[in-house]
Amino acid sequence: MASKKTTKTAKAAPPVLSTRALNRATLDRQLLLRPAPLTAEQAVHHLVGLQAQNTKPPYYALAARLDGFRPEDLSAAMEERRVARIVSLRSTVHTHTAVDAGPLRRFVQEGAIDRELRMFRKGLVGVDLDRLVALTADYVDERPRTPKELREHLLQEWPDADPQALTIAARCLLPMVQVTPRGLWRRSGQVALTSATHWFRSERNEPADPDETVLRYLGAFGPASVKDMQTWCGLTRLRPAFERLRPGLLVFRDEHGTELFDLPDAPRPDEDTPAPARFLPEFDNLLLSHADRTRVVPVEHRTRTWTGNQAHRTFLLDGFLAGIWHLEEDKERTIMTIDAFAPIGRAGRAELTAEAERTLRLLGPEDVPYEIRYAE
Repeated sequence: MASKKTTKTAKAAPPVLSTRALNRATLDRQLLLRPAPLTAEQAVHHLVGLQAQNTKPPYYALAARLDGFRPEDLSAAMEERRVARIVSLRSTVHTHTAVDAGPLRRFVQEGAIDRELRMFRKGLVGVDLDRLVALTADYVDERPRTPKELREHLLQEWPDADPQALTIAARCLLPMVQVTPRGLWRRSGQVALTSATHWFRSERNEPADPDETVLRYLGAFGPASVKDMQTWCGLTRLRPAFERLRPGLLVFRDEHGTELFDLPDAPRPDEDTPAPARFLPEFDNLLLSHADRTRVVPVEHRTRTWTGNQAHRTFLLDGFLAGIWHLEEDKERTIMTIDAFAPIGRAGRAELTAEAERTLRLLGPEDVPYEIRYAE
């Protein structure tokens, strides 16, 4: 009797996405292939927040991405408490919508925020952290307080504690927003804090849902690996959320074999899709939100966007990081200096100049002439 042979169907290997294909997909999600017809608030929500360590970057980030953007649009949303500045992803200041600010902050609490707090534990010996949170909330909700005012208030309760550690603990344990006029376009003031629940008149205390946040991250930064998302938010142990979602996601590999996940209906343009020149602010999340940044940052340029602790403004050419730019503003004139990392040719210079002029017309001081220079 002939034996029956059983065969197993080999599982097909995931498709490979080239670096240029990843670049174009990410730029599309980041609204950098074409101006997006979104409001400032809608864009902040879609991008799951904007890096806002300094006050101007969110405006330059949106100017590079939105059709018809005016800086007053974002300022108005801040004044109307529809968006606000708050410490969140990677324990850095971001601009988030009112819907996202509290939940996303609580989602990342166990990551970089708690790690930052642990760095200052030695200065908090004898400090009751629950009482510190209660005292802080009462104080900043009475009226917005500067960090100096908050520090002096807490020192009255714990005079032997490290002053910096007290304010760091308050910032880490109580979600607080930087109230306006801080962050308003050309009207910014000093940092003053109040609790997120008070500012947004909301008692929501639950963190953002991990699975939903994975999907939103992929919608703004995908295709991406687990480590990519962990780099973006500062958390670890996100693999279980991706595994729960795996049946509904597409799976790819990059050129190095790393597993990438993506939304089935997300755009993945052809790798030859044109990518226009774009001027980005310092700390733009496009450059900070993947463990492997080569989809945007060529390996040879990976250390060139920072000097010490200072990040430089950057620009993209053909979708990839190609240089940095500097801005000098005074009452007489505005000078933008473009410093390319490699020769860009006549066509590249023409494209950059046109985009620089658009950016300066939009965000430069009114009635002040501007000049565009190229570093030698």
